[in-house]
Amino acid sequence: MDATADILIVDDDASLRAALQDYLSGAGYAVRTADSGGAMDARLAEAAPDLVVLDVMMPGEDGLSICRRLQGRAPVLMLSAMGETTDRIVGLEVGAADYLPKPFEPRELLARVRAVLRRPALLDEATDRPLIFEGWTLEVETRRLTDPAGAPVELTGGEFALLLTFLRSSGRILSRDQILENTHGPLAENFDRAVDLAVSRLRRKLDRPGQAPLIETVRGAGYRFRTPVRG
Repeated sequence: MDATADILIVDDDASLRAALQDYLSGAGYAVRTADSGGAMDARLAEAAPDLVVLDVMMPGEDGLSICRRLQGRAPVLMLSAMGETTDRIVGLEVGAADYLPKPFEPRELLARVRAVLRRPALLDEATDRPLIFEGWTLEVETRRLTDPAGAPVELTGGEFALLLTFLRSSGRILSRDQILENTHGPLAENFDRAVDLAVSRLRRKLDRPGQAPLIETVRGAGYRFRTPVRG
């Protein structure tokens, strides 16, 4: 995607909004702004952006809630003054494409914006056929997962990205770095704990009593989705 991409900045800090708009506009992007979730919804009704740059800490609806609502509509680059590893894990878990702690260098923001916009969307691959594994069915286009009994299983944005990564790499060992890159892009920081927590949450939704786990831990190497996938 080139520099004509449309970026929507959602932040309640007027001075930061203006600074980001000036900087990203100077880099050649079309930039719109909103100061809240409600204002963002009005901008989305006008046109769908190619990327949302979203602050976490805002009055009213916070950035994490907004990020959940944006799943499937636009990739999200989250900004937050909370730079602890746990905070970043939460941001990635709710489906953010990337997470940048404040304060940050404008050049780093621009690099991350470019990386997210260049990243192929998970849905770019064929989505007309569901992915089926041991009775489970994932309809990629609608992100709908059903268990062998046909019951729907809710997935967060992060869980969907992780499961799709495993299904498209079935039988292969994936390192934590590869998982992060496939689910959050090449600039994702290496948080082993983030990957382990994400895999643990997904396992709890997939594993059934008396059956071997679908996701194997390969000691010293990473994880492997052990069962064949049709689709």
